[in-house]
Amino acid sequence: MTRHIIAILRGVQPHEAIAITEALIAAGITRIEVPLNSPDPYDSVARMIAHAGDSATIGAGTVLDTDAVARLAGIGAGMVVSPDTNADVIAATKAHGMASFPGVFTATECFTALRHGADGLKFFPAFKLGLDGFKALSAVLPPTVATYAVGGVGPADFADWRAAGITGFGLGTSLYKPGFDAARVADLAAAAVAAYDATLS
Repeated sequence: MTRHIIAILRGVQPHEAIAITEALIAAGITRIEVPLNSPDPYDSVARMIAHAGDSATIGAGTVLDTDAVARLAGIGAGMVVSPDTNADVIAATKAHGMASFPGVFTATECFTALRHGADGLKFFPAFKLGLDGFKALSAVLPPTVATYAVGGVGPADFADWRAAGITGFGLGTSLYKPGFDAARVADLAAAAVAAYDATLS
């Protein structure tokens, strides 16, 4: 089962990346990003791909330019996540055969992202958009588009957001903060998966 949860490992370091990746996959989270403003992010991504690239989609977040996209493609990343809607980044991501998840907040950004080939829309920061804002936007979006709430939305909020029609979630500090070891990540990931699965019944 592929859950629509993207783990955001902001601040993770290369020496801990594999253990944390293993903990996430074991819990049932198989989409993992390392934001590029983390320490040595390309090193972490490369290690994670070498270790678990056949069992998880691993990529980077906070991707702001096409040079970063090309570098990620070169190490075998599977997805690119951005905080903004950059048409050049989306197009480059798709040209390299990776999944694209750009950040959006307005109808203009949503449709710009989709016109350039985005695979899913990352509503960021979701807590500022709110459920009412998301419902208003989703009413005009294609019904098949994948939507993700990112920023200030955690497992306690899953039921409400899923009822509003969101596809999935990007989870940062509710899964990982610098200093969290793999055991703690495993516990938090298990709780997040349980909360997500409860919305499917």
